[in-house]
Parts: sequence; C-alpha cells; structure tokens
Amino acid sequence: MSCSLPLRPRPPFNLLALVVCMATATPALAEDTEPATATPASGVIELGATDIINTHLGSTTEGSESYTSGAMSTATKLPLTQRETPQAVTVITRQRMDDQGMTSINDVIRATPGVYLNYNDGPGRQTYTARGFDIDNLMYDGIPSGYNGVSVGAQPNLAMFDRVEVVRGATGLVTGAGNPSAAVNLVRKRPLAEQKVTLTGAAGSWDDYRGELDASSPLNGSGTWRGRVVTSYNDANSFVDNAMQRHGLFYAVTEADLTDSTTLTLGFSNQKDKTNYFWGSSMVGLDGRHLHLPRSYNPGTDWESKDQEINTVFAELRHQLANDWKLQLNANYAEQDAMFRGSYQSRFTPDQRLARTIYKATYDEKQAGVDAFASGPFQAFGRTHELVVGASKRIYDMTEQQYSPYNQSGYPLEAGKPDFTKLGSATQAVTSQEGVYVTSRFSLADPLKLIVGGRLDWYDYDDRDGEGDYKVTRNLTRYAGLIYDLDQHHSVYVSYSDIFTPQSERDEAGTPVRPIVGKNYEVGIKGEYFDGALNASAALFRVDQENRAVQTSTAVCPRGLNQCYEASGQVRSQGVDLELQGALTDRWQVGAGYTYARVHTLKDDNNPGSVNQRFDTDVPEHLFKLTTNYRFQGDLEKLRVGGTLSWQSRLYNDIELADGNNYRLQQGSYAVTDLMAGYQVNQHLDLQLNANNVFDRKYYSSISSSYQYGGDNYGAPRNLMLTAKYTF
Repeated sequence: MSCSLPLRPRPPFNLLALVVCMATATPALAEDTEPATATPASGVIELGATDIINTHLGSTTEGSESYTSGAMSTATKLPLTQRETPQAVTVITRQRMDDQGMTSINDVIRATPGVYLNYNDGPGRQTYTARGFDIDNLMYDGIPSGYNGVSVGAQPNLAMFDRVEVVRGATGLVTGAGNPSAAVNLVRKRPLAEQKVTLTGAAGSWDDYRGELDASSPLNGSGTWRGRVVTSYNDANSFVDNAMQRHGLFYAVTEADLTDSTTLTLGFSNQKDKTNYFWGSSMVGLDGRHLHLPRSYNPGTDWESKDQEINTVFAELRHQLANDWKLQLNANYAEQDAMFRGSYQSRFTPDQRLARTIYKATYDEKQAGVDAFASGPFQAFGRTHELVVGASKRIYDMTEQQYSPYNQSGYPLEAGKPDFTKLGSATQAVTSQEGVYVTSRFSLADPLKLIVGGRLDWYDYDDRDGEGDYKVTRNLTRYAGLIYDLDQHHSVYVSYSDIFTPQSERDEAGTPVRPIVGKNYEVGIKGEYFDGALNASAALFRVDQENRAVQTSTAVCPRGLNQCYEASGQVRSQGVDLELQGALTDRWQVGAGYTYARVHTLKDDNNPGSVNQRFDTDVPEHLFKLTTNYRFQGDLEKLRVGGTLSWQSRLYNDIELADGNNYRLQQGSYAVTDLMAGYQVNQHLDLQLNANNVFDRKYYSSISSSYQYGGDNYGAPRNLMLTAKYTF
C-alpha cells in the first residue's frame, strides 16, 4: 500500500498516523487502485493502494495560506529550498502580506528579520539596512535594480507581487556590485489557471482609504493563454498635521504557452506616488536634547512635494530542453520621472538662528536589465549534480536637473514657496555592468552537497558632464557553500560569499582606488518539518568590508586633486541570526526572527579613535520580530486572530555642540504590538481588522545626529484599518 498525505500539515497528534502509515506502506504502482476490503478471518481492513502525492509547497505562495515557501533561487540561481540554501533567508509570502495589511516594500522591510527600516534622512527618504550595511539593490523577478531611497527610491506597491525573498549577507553572485547587506527579490504575480476576481476596500485612521481590483482568467478555451490585471489606489492623510500621500498602480501581465515546452510572459506596470511629507524631520535643542514636540507636529511647509511616476515593461521566456535542462531569459526596463521639492529646518546661520534649507531637483531615471541562463542536471563520478551558466547586463541612466536657490544658511522659516529656477544644465551619469556567472551543486555523497559559484563583472561609470569616470574590469566574485544532512529534517552548513563596490575616490596616481570588497562568512543549522511547511534556522555570521577609501596624508595631490585616497579602511559586522517561519499546525502560522549584529570599525587612518567602536550607532544591534496567525476550528472556524510584536535595542548619537562638548541623544529600546482579527463571512466575503501599536507606544523611529538639522521622527501612534475583500 502507499499513503496519500495532505498539502498542509495536520496538528501534531496526526504524526502518529503518519508514522504508522509510512511504516506499513509497501510499494505500489500508481495504477493499482483496488478498493478497500475486509478479511473476515482476521477482521483487519486491507486498504487498496493509493498515490503518494507531492506534499511540498511550491515557490508561488498565493493561495497557500502559508508563511513560508518551497524552492527559491535568489541566493544562487539554483532552485533550492530554504534548508538547501547555505545562507540566512526569509520569504514574506502573500498570506503574510495580507494578514499584516502590508501595502509597500517599507512594510516588508519592517517585518523581515535582520533588516532595519531607517528614516535618518527624513520620513519619506527611507533606507534599508541589513547586517550593518545599506541595501542598494532591489531585485524584480531576479533582475537587480539600483535603489537610492534618499533621492528617487520609490516604494514598490505590493499589490502586484506574490512574495518577497530576502537573502542576508553578501550576494554578489546574483546582484553583481553592491553592499554586503542583503538581496531583496520582489517576485511578481502571474496569471492564474482559473478565473478569479478579487475586490478589496480598506478604510483606516487619518482618512486612509484604499481600493484594489485583482482579476485573472484564461484567455482561450484551452487555457494556454492567460491574463491578469491588478489596479490599486490609496489616498491617505497622516498623524502628522497636513501630511498626505497618494499611491496609484496599474499592473497587467499575460502568459502564453507557445508550445508544450515554451512559455512567454509579458507585463507592464505604472505606479504613481505623491506626498508632501518626506524630508523635514524635527529638530533637537541647542543642548542636543529632544524637544518632545507633539507627534502631530509638521516641520515642513505646504509647498513641498515629492512626485514619482514609474513605467515598467518586463518579459520572461522559459524553454524546457531535453534531460530536464531549461533555458530562461528575463528582461526588465523601467523609466522613472521624479520631482523633489522640499525643505528642512536648520541652524546653519552664524547666530544659530532657526532657519530653513530648501531644495528642488528633477530626476529622469532609466534602468534596463537582462539575464539569460541555462540550468539542469549532469552526471559525473556516478552521481547527479546541477549546473547553472548565465550572463547578464544592466544599465542605470540618471539625468538630474538642479534648481536655484539651494539655500542652507538662512531662508526664512515662515517664508512662502521659493521662486525656483533651473541651475545650469542637467547632468547625466550612466552606469553599466556586464557579467557572466556559473554555479554548480555537487552531490559529494547522499548527505553532503557542495555549492560553488563564480562571477566575472565589467563595471563602467560614465560621467557625461565631468571627469569622474571610472571602471572595474573582470572583477571576480566567489561563492561556496557546504551542506551536510544530519537526518531527514536537519542540515548544517558553512558558506562564503562576497560582493564588490566600486569607488570614485582617486589615489596619488590619479586612478580610482580599488573596489570595496564585502566578504560574508556564515555557519549554521537548518531544520525543515512537515514536508517544508515549517522552516527553522540558526546562524553565526561575520561580514568584513575591506578597501574602504581613506584619505592619505599627502599634502599636494597630482592632477589638481584636492584630496588623495587609499584603499585601507575596514569594517566588521558579526552576530547571530535565528528564524522560524511556516506552519506549527495546519491552522497556526508563525514568522519569527532574532538578529544580533555588532558592527565596528577595524581600521580608519583618518579617525584612529573610531577603531573598535560602533560603526553606526543609530542602527540597533538587536532586532526581534514575531508575527502569528491562528484559524479556529468547529463553531469558530470562520474566525482567525493574529498579532505582531517588534522589539529593537536602543539607538544613540553623540552630538557635538557649539561649545565643543558632546551630548548623547538616545532612543531607548522599545516594543510595538499589533493585533489582527479576521472573519470569513462566506465563501466570497472576508472581513479583517488590523490594530497597530495597540498600546500607543510613543517612540522615535529615528533620531538626530546634529543640533544643526533635524533627524527626530516619531513612529505612528495607535491606528486601525478595516479591510473587506470580495472574491468570485
């Protein structure tokens, strides 16, 4: 006989039935389907043979009701489960996004273990930090895209994504150039095989309203041509006086099975974002202390605005070859038009009088990427191994127009909108990167796997308006991971990965200093339970960032340079990463993680006093994040409840005051609690209430680093969001 098991795990008391079933099973062919019969002599029921079905989750998370996923390829391009991936990984699934009411990538970052959402440059100029280093790439369906949250970085609208895969540490094998922080891969929704339409409406605190339509359907009788459209619009005010934001999205994707072995996907998205509260943060006093202003205080003006529109087209071609090999081609092109017009309060005046710094610029950003690879198994030394060979190219083209006046020393605090005029001609810079890569997973023995990979990159920065050009030729990125299966549920691993960051600073010869190299060393243990429905991991990591540009003591530099540099600065991040994600039972989902990362300077000739000191004190060393959801049974089976607890350790900055003394400005450790309750009225209508910061914890999400400009930003007070979803 053989056993048929459900996709989702049953409560623990069903494990006994599973063990008995597997222990008594005998091999049977799939076509053997004799009915169950009773043997009178023994009184024992003899079960007919049934099929053993695949119980593993797929990579697509929509409809799985799960907080984890199956195979993912963000780390190595190989389709590996989380247990098979020798790095710390997290998947924020569609179910988890819906349960927590996530609408933007900021919400994902806030929920992801080991990743910190940083507002130091203003409430709408967010940066993302992992293991002490900023994330400077976002990936879309595996194609890297440059991200700069301080200037034009948009917040991708989550309505068009199935999941977000996050790999922490150095990820140069898949991203090319960047920081040794994390790879964040947003995977778009695809058309469904069946017709489905979902209408969503939401209303929340501070006049926060959102509407969404998600419709998918086969487009021909055979189902070989499918389509999907997602539209969303959000109109919201804020707990901050006179602050508002508007977000609009249109997303369309079609998928066609050209042959039995070839599938083509084409898609387009248009996203529009607008806000008038993004730059100005609250000041601290001349003594460096918090002013403890009301949370509703708005330090900005009514003429400020940040407007962004992003149009994206993408394509994917998959072709299945013989012997389980496949070819895949992905392409992505995006254009962003952005206008940044704002101000912040400052004390750059000679008498330290409170004034205003003003600024306006427009940005024309174009990004293009293409990635092509072949992958499949091969035989060697009597065992089966896997191989990926590919090539990629990406182009980042930025044209920036500055406006006058840019006044940081005394624009009147209460003055009206400035008369901005163009300041000279627009500037343009084009960055291109080409790479070839290879990754292989070798089966050294049944329990032992070795993953090795390498990548060669050609990087070119072209300053179209100056002499700031620089290149990096044939940079070698390396990857290695060794995984040993202790038993059917647990594996231990050790891995090394690196990444490079080109630098524009020049040495005494007038040439750019060599790139920064970020090296990630990691050792850990992973567990996989209920056929992959629950994943657990524990890891120790160390990240060394070497070759940071440090100014030399040379009095006179050649070629008219004001300063010369050498590649000698070093920073180290080390710590622990713990995570649990997935199903504890078939009705109980959990996502939890704790990260400790101590980041300190190893070498800095410019500032010897910083050696062995914290590298960035306004990023917490400890992060703990827990979210859970439980669906009741019996008479309460339509009800589900959940909650989220986020805790972080203290932040601080040593502020140098006008009199030469220092004051340590702090935000102590704090926890924020969110709650959720949902009710499935019928098969079509679902209601959900999210209550965030239920204990109304008052805290600063970021703090100032100077008394001359603001950096204090409050976290949101208690707020509610009611969501109704109708599906047919």
